[in-house]
Amino acid sequence: MARSSGSHHPYPRSARVNQILREVISDELTKISDYDDRIGIVTVTGVETTQDLRQAMVFFDSLTPETRVALEERRAQIQSAVNVQTRFKRTPKLSFMADPAVASGEAVEEIIRRQNHDDE
Repeated sequence: MARSSGSHHPYPRSARVNQILREVISDELTKISDYDDRIGIVTVTGVETTQDLRQAMVFFDSLTPETRVALEERRAQIQSAVNVQTRFKRTPKLSFMADPAVASGEAVEEIIRRQNHDDE
């Protein structure tokens, strides 16, 4: 009989931390967008923390071009919300980046639209 590792969780700690961060950051951005128009409608598409959990890259999608600048300016406020709402020993330093997968998906869709238009 195989021994379990003692973990009761079906996926690694980093994945759980990433999911918690994604939820907390999304909630905080909803609050911030009520009074900071630069953020507008933003979707947190994912979070990737470093192995030591000291840094986290927050991937997002937004229709507003100045969203990244606004997020960087609000970073301390967002990190504070993470600190208050989680039980992490150390709050990771957040960085923000437009999700490259979204841009790639849009490029693929444009190619398909052109192809369909050319076939007509």
